Amino acid sequence: MVVTQLGLGGGKRDIVKSLRVNQGILAREVRLVGEKGEQLGVMPVSQARETARKNNLDLVEVAPTAVPPVCRLLDYGKYKYEQAKKERELRKSQKVSLLREVRLRPKIDKHDFESKVRMAKKLLGGGDRVKVTVRFRGREITHPEIGWRLIQRMTESMQGMAAIARQPVIEERNMNVILLPLTDQQAKTKAKAKAEVKTEAKKEIKKEPEKEEK
Repeated sequence: MVVTQLGLGGGKRDIVKSLRVNQGILAREVRLVGEKGEQLGVMPVSQARETARKNNLDLVEVAPTAVPPVCRLLDYGKYKYEQAKKERELRKSQKVSLLREVRLRPKIDKHDFESKVRMAKKLLGGGDRVKVTVRFRGREITHPEIGWRLIQRMTESMQGMAAIARQPVIEERNMNVILLPLTDQQAKTKAKAKAEVKTEAKKEIKKEPEKEEK
């Protein structure tokens, strides 16, 4: 059986899990489960093999560490095919999220900044994380507030598309922030929450102070 797991870096790796089948089962006694999940009880492995043969199925050891081991009646060839099919479908649905970088300069002009915004939105729309970096040269590092303002403008331009994964930090001569792409559902939830906060604020403003009783 092929099982997909995510590695520490988010990548996928295949683990081949060998299942003992028919004559390969070593236990003398097993707990047998039918094809539809029905419990058939504990019996000698020879009897379980005979039951599988009579039903034109395979005897598959699915829980070797149980006492006694649990075996199931399966069409093993069909089972392996279905597992492989699920693996292929899982691979199609999963996308590896990459960390892409968008670089800014403290003296960037409006046109170039808008170009960087479009680039960041395109990357986020493709499911990638984006690291926005402001690079300082020479004495520019003595004015970090310029970098803060640029990063703030960038994050505000990404509203509804991204969440801040890590607050802005300064590393040597670079200031950066990491943005995570929001799914459509996350974006809707965030927008709804923001709208609710605005609505409540308006209600509070409209409330008139109660008149004191004389």
